[in-house]
Amino acid sequence: MPSYRLPSLRRIPVAQKVTAGSLLTAGVAALAFTAVPAPASADGREVRSLAADTAAWDTGTGGAAGQQQDPGSRWEIPLHGDAEQEHGMLVARKAAEFEAAAEKKHEAEAQAEAEQRAAEQRAAEQQEAGRSGERTQVVQAATTTAAYADNLDGWINEALDIMAANGIPGSYDGLHRNIMRESSGNPNAINNWDINAINGTPSIGLLQVIQPTFDAYHVPGTPYDIYDPVANIVAAANYAWDRYGSIDNVFGAY
Repeated sequence: MPSYRLPSLRRIPVAQKVTAGSLLTAGVAALAFTAVPAPASADGREVRSLAADTAAWDTGTGGAAGQQQDPGSRWEIPLHGDAEQEHGMLVARKAAEFEAAAEKKHEAEAQAEAEQRAAEQRAAEQQEAGRSGERTQVVQAATTTAAYADNLDGWINEALDIMAANGIPGSYDGLHRNIMRESSGNPNAINNWDINAINGTPSIGLLQVIQPTFDAYHVPGTPYDIYDPVANIVAAANYAWDRYGSIDNVFGAY
């Protein structure tokens, strides 16, 4: 290592000592920096530069003590200009994507709920259709297997079997009592003088049913004929069930 002579400080005035000391310190540091050569590669060139040392210090892999730099001591670079605009656009795009995903999920849930309701409705309709078919089959079986007399007694008994198959309450006595009061057992009886007749819907048949009532309470499996004695009885009993709980509860005009 080459030797260096330091200039004598004997004759430097006191006022200039501070400056000379500072220069001395800087000179020593410069000598130390230049005196220690950087590592070299096989061809003699420096492998590590000052820029590399600075980068190592920045990334926490270097430093005076060889320790990682505290991340909290780094400066955050503020966004300006285009960078700030791009950041805002990114935030807006992410928010829009989140809202679109939420809306899509909501629509999927609503569609699934609608499909579930439709499936339940279809199942209920199929079940009701099955019950209706079963009632019709029971009515047809009752009318074909049993032999009913073609008179008031036979009409009432046939009507009672059909009513039982359809869950319509009523007894022989309740039907017979009301039939005798309303028509005296005549299936072709018609009232042409009361308020219903004045309104254009006269009371007809064994239980004096008007056409709108017969249409509303007609029971499938019976003839769609208001003058048919069995169809007339069953429709009237069905109406009385809805209005009074049973034909047995009717003791006057209804």
